[in-house]
Amino acid sequence: MAQTPFHLGWFVMKGYGPKGWRSQWGGPNLHSWVKPDNLVHLARELERAAFDYVMIEDSNNVPYTYKNSHETYLRLGLDSPKLDPSVVAPIMLRETKQIGVITTLSTTEYNPFLLARLTNALDHISDGRAGWNLVTGSNDGGAQNFGYDKQFPHDERYEMADEFVEVVQKLWDSWEADAMVIDPERGMFADPEKVRPVFHEGKYFRSRGPLSAPRSPQGHPVICQAGGSPRGRTFAARWAETIIASASSVGQMKEFRDDIRRQAAGFGRNPDHLKLMFLIAPIIAETMEAARAREQARLAEAEENIEFYLANMSRVTGIDFSQFPLDEKLPELTSNGHQSSAKGFSGRTPRDIVMQGRALRDADLVGTPDYVAAQMAEVMDAVGGDGFLIMDPDHTRRYITEIADGLTPALQRLGVVRKKYEFTMLRDNLLAF
Repeated sequence: MAQTPFHLGWFVMKGYGPKGWRSQWGGPNLHSWVKPDNLVHLARELERAAFDYVMIEDSNNVPYTYKNSHETYLRLGLDSPKLDPSVVAPIMLRETKQIGVITTLSTTEYNPFLLARLTNALDHISDGRAGWNLVTGSNDGGAQNFGYDKQFPHDERYEMADEFVEVVQKLWDSWEADAMVIDPERGMFADPEKVRPVFHEGKYFRSRGPLSAPRSPQGHPVICQAGGSPRGRTFAARWAETIIASASSVGQMKEFRDDIRRQAAGFGRNPDHLKLMFLIAPIIAETMEAARAREQARLAEAEENIEFYLANMSRVTGIDFSQFPLDEKLPELTSNGHQSSAKGFSGRTPRDIVMQGRALRDADLVGTPDYVAAQMAEVMDAVGGDGFLIMDPDHTRRYITEIADGLTPALQRLGVVRKKYEFTMLRDNLLAF
């Protein structure tokens, strides 16, 4: 049976923040995380491996949900501090030629015009390799940093975001593709007839337009989204072109993808134009025994540093997990933050959640490059597509090399991922298969 070809991307956990500072492979200068070198190195290595894109996560506050204090987060360097990803993205794009770079920007923290202008500029300087990770914000601390009392209710944030994207797309389209004629003989730089205001007057947003910059190479930078709740899935099906998907089993992965594709068709979209990328954290080593030993070391680290993971769960959901016994099943959890995460935690013990991490219950992604590659291919055959987002909490250069020089060549030998880029723009490469 022919195996399903699939895409590869990288999810930069903890955004433009400290990398590997607790790891013995963190490098000699731990203070250098504020420089772009680490993320530039990542982009170059993954471009060599023909990954579709790098997606930079972000959040705009110092968390304090766990024990109602920022102490744990700052002491452990957990999701704080972070620098602005829109500053490092253009450097990554400048230092590469083909890989896409997707930047996280929140609809509750940006104005539509400002966001449309920023993403348009990123697409111009990269010759069409920019993407926007469309998030709505999830924690009250972030909202308070921007002058709100708290986050808007979960589903209303998506209602606001629907209108936000409408405005942004109108602004992206306010210049026709051939509006910038630059004709000295005619004395015309841009054709005024091909640039139009948008005059948007909505429930949440107003914008006159037009955008103060010409249409970018892709026209619309690629939209990425991570909606896991019912409302989030509907939002993703309407707008997203690539989706960050989280699941704990192959069955959940297939259900997620089938649901998104069904809803996308309901919006009149071609479901094949949406690429769901499932988060995984494979463990690679030269032998199966070495890989199992590293898996046990990762589990031992989680057990030893369980507070780190509980604090992260608290940040994501807005629920303080210090209040729950480690080995008692959690009650049904409700959240105004990441609802899908809260739902996935319900009915499980905190310790079980921490120890499972990103492992799939019914697929083994621990072993030699050839073994893990075969497992990934089997998963994609069962799910139907569309690809994987690799993630690593420590983000060490050692792990990047293991993926780029070990796992990816094994996948290429199976014929399930590309060996070279087919196109120069991000959207075209995503739609290549």
